Amino acid sequence: MNGHATGTFDITNWTDLATEEKAGATFGRNHIAKTFHGDLAGTSTTEILTVVTPEGPAAYVGVEHFEGTLHGRKGTFALQHSAASHNGEQWMKWQIVPTSGTGELAGLTGEGTIRAEDGHHYLLDYTLPDA
Repeated sequence: MNGHATGTFDITNWTDLATEEKAGATFGRNHIAKTFHGDLAGTSTTEILTVVTPEGPAAYVGVEHFEGTLHGRKGTFALQHSAASHNGEQWMKWQIVPTSGTGELAGLTGEGTIRAEDGHHYLLDYTLPDA
């Protein structure tokens, strides 16, 4: 089955784990907790690696573990993040890690985007084996 999930999430905790100043950039490592609303309902934990430059462009990569429901199907899965900004434009993408789905989400694949405008909004296009 092919599906489309949308909704929002709240960042419920942000912990700075490490920061390192380098010539031209600051590198960081962070642990984030989230609560999801909408077609995804549940919680997640995320580890990200960040880079910020003095002129403002930034980027991050990360991995996230989600636990909850996707359109009412219960389970867990992992997401891989990639994001950057430049000249006021930003993009944030995520991809479901293949074979990471458990429970009723076993076999889940797909990818999506995150938009940080008036909160955090997600879009996830996915494929899930029929029940």
